[in-house]
Amino acid sequence: MAVLSLSRTLRSLALSRPVLLPYQTAVRSQVLSLRTCSGLWGSCLEQWRGFLTTASLEQNRTAWKNREKYTIRPIGMKKTGGRDHTGKIRTHGIGGGHKQRYRWIDFQRLRYQPGNEEKAFEEKVVEVRYDPCRSADIALVAGGNRKRWIIATENMQVGDLIKTSGTIGRMAVAANEGDSFPLGALPVGTLINNLELYPGKGATYIRAAGTSGVLLRKVNGTAIVQLPSKLQVQVMETCMVTVGRVSNVDHNKRIIGKAGRNRWLGIRPSSGLWQRKGGWAGQNHPARTGPRGHSHSAV
Repeated sequence: MAVLSLSRTLRSLALSRPVLLPYQTAVRSQVLSLRTCSGLWGSCLEQWRGFLTTASLEQNRTAWKNREKYTIRPIGMKKTGGRDHTGKIRTHGIGGGHKQRYRWIDFQRLRYQPGNEEKAFEEKVVEVRYDPCRSADIALVAGGNRKRWIIATENMQVGDLIKTSGTIGRMAVAANEGDSFPLGALPVGTLINNLELYPGKGATYIRAAGTSGVLLRKVNGTAIVQLPSKLQVQVMETCMVTVGRVSNVDHNKRIIGKAGRNRWLGIRPSSGLWQRKGGWAGQNHPARTGPRGHSHSAV
């Protein structure tokens, strides 16, 4: 009540009262009527002021990248529409599309099971399937008491046995497609994919559909690899790679066929504000030239 009396005193000392709009007058009359009816509750209503609350979009989005326990189950994803955590569009041309679920890919092939460290192990291919979140196909492999998703190679089929080893011997190994070895254990000229830049970090390069790199040479504990872009990188020979070529080789030959297919893939059309100038805009177009072939500007 003391606060209410002080506010009334300050209001009476004001030189001029603000002009209220009709709807503000109606709201004020309702508040005053409530104050007289309910006493203290009416004073609280008169002093109430609205406040704005904003919550980050990250609170409403499943952070599947922050999961700690690995799972082979598809993880639900929410569309971003090209927007960041503040709600602003950062990448145009993204939106809509078919609902997708993420399969957690284990890019670190040399991941030992507890108690079996420093030993080569084999895994069996259980399933090879399409993945909506990447251009290459993925394979579900099982070995021991675990299962995991990996990037499938070109000729990988259900029932294949793939080997993974982290040892580098004196002689180069004769690896089969799908096997994973350090660069130092493979012979020069081997086609590889899923290349690590740093030992134990996981595959970073050569993961797109139909791509492959070449092991050019080995120099003083390092290996030089030619990427699909013909760029050559030098990494440690202990970095793990997968032998062979990435699956879905004909990905670049797919035919979209209609605009709706791009919408299924989540690709939105451009805004339409910019239009490419066609042949009509050329200097020698009949509409821009005079009777003798000269442009109107030169006549």
